[in-house]
Amino acid sequence: MTETDKLTQLGGKAETPASPEAAVLETVPFARGDGPPAIVRFTCPEFTSLCPVTGQPDFAHIVIDYAPDKRLVESKSLKLFLTAFRNHGAFHEECTLMIGRRFAEAAKPLWLRIGGYWYPRGGIPIDIFWQTGTPPEGAWLPETGVASYRGRG
Repeated sequence: MTETDKLTQLGGKAETPASPEAAVLETVPFARGDGPPAIVRFTCPEFTSLCPVTGQPDFAHIVIDYAPDKRLVESKSLKLFLTAFRNHGAFHEECTLMIGRRFAEAAKPLWLRIGGYWYPRGGIPIDIFWQTGTPPEGAWLPETGVASYRGRG
């Protein structure tokens, strides 16, 4: 049975954290077993944050792929963490890297990559990519599944 007695957000009402810094990314134990590592994907196609200059909303499609080692990130805590960005003012690059680094710090995965596909601001879409190192040998790495921005065409 998976250890869940220490989770504070799953299974009940949980308030949106006041900021990404205040959010808690909870983890649960994971026994990865033998063979090539599994790749776990989280996709957030409706991520929002605020422009730090104008306060206007920014929108992104975030894709996180990771190879868990001994811990899995609990998905409700991840949703609450990502939701905390809705009132957070930061540039696209800062948001994407903050998500990737916090996730890696919480789960301590064998490997992690994040893609932040930001919708145009001032007519220019911005895509940000970051990973913790070389992918594990033998792991199947799927394509991100997010096409480059091509407008409505």
